[in-house]
Amino acid sequence: MARFGIQIGDFRFPAGSSSAELFGHVAAAARAAEDAGFTSLWVMDHFHQFPPVGERDTAMPEAFVLLGALASVTRTIGLGTLVAGVPYRNPAHLAKLFTTLDVVSGGRAIAGVGAGWQEDEYRAYGFGTADELPPVRERLDGLEDALRILRAMFAAAESSVEGHRAVTRGALNVPRPVRAGGPPILVGGGGEKRLLRLLARYGDACNLFGGAEVVRHKLAVLDAHCAEVGRDPADITRTWLGGFILADTDAEADAIATRVAAAWGAPSLEAFDGSAVWGSPETLRRRVTRLLDAGLDELYFAVGDHAWTPETVAAAGAALAPLMG
Repeated sequence: MARFGIQIGDFRFPAGSSSAELFGHVAAAARAAEDAGFTSLWVMDHFHQFPPVGERDTAMPEAFVLLGALASVTRTIGLGTLVAGVPYRNPAHLAKLFTTLDVVSGGRAIAGVGAGWQEDEYRAYGFGTADELPPVRERLDGLEDALRILRAMFAAAESSVEGHRAVTRGALNVPRPVRAGGPPILVGGGGEKRLLRLLARYGDACNLFGGAEVVRHKLAVLDAHCAEVGRDPADITRTWLGGFILADTDAEADAIATRVAAAWGAPSLEAFDGSAVWGSPETLRRRVTRLLDAGLDELYFAVGDHAWTPETVAAAGAALAPLMG
């Protein structure tokens, strides 16, 4: 049986809601997810919103403060970033953030990381000395540095790493993570030549996009990289992120999906198939099952056309319950 999580990335709560009410809405959705049988809760590591999820100036809380607060209002659900952009932080600082989240949550942190992509916010917040996001090769160098430093700081109270650009010399990580070895490290992205190779060497979980055939291909590439580095592929949890559209009937779900697909830049529902699951409960489960049959262990869902609410979370959990482990 499968495991499922929800990603809270849209904070457009009911009209008229104030900033003072925002966390209450997020907390209610988080508690509903836990009650509905979801095993993980994710937030985006972004500093302002981006289309098509929402307009640039809509609400976007800081990820780690939000996760720390959610740790205090939940009991069992895993808490992670999907995913933390490595260019935004010193990697040793990132290790301390994940470790502290693990401590305050009682061992529920998940260290989701990626190479970063949103040039608009990189420029807006002045994260680098240049106006442009570093090229892919440099970002992958930074991701490798971060993965090595996370591993070292999770494994030992004091560690040193000489990376491509990042260096630690006797970095302390105390208090220690709750779990031996630290939070599991999830690496977002599907780059076949280098990113999946880094994942095979350093990661505990992948996170992919795309339809069943794309997923099957990416997982085969990951397995080949695992063989190259002497890693058992079964050690890596295989996960997927996409939209979630549930309706009473397939016709209603198709209408919503058509609208969302257009907003997301997909020219047709067929092209949208790798970006979301949708349908009546039975049809939605069939789409989810196709992805699971491609080799996935866990699926994470962002809402297709609105913010998660306790009611929509409960309905999603009920629809997925026959598939839950």
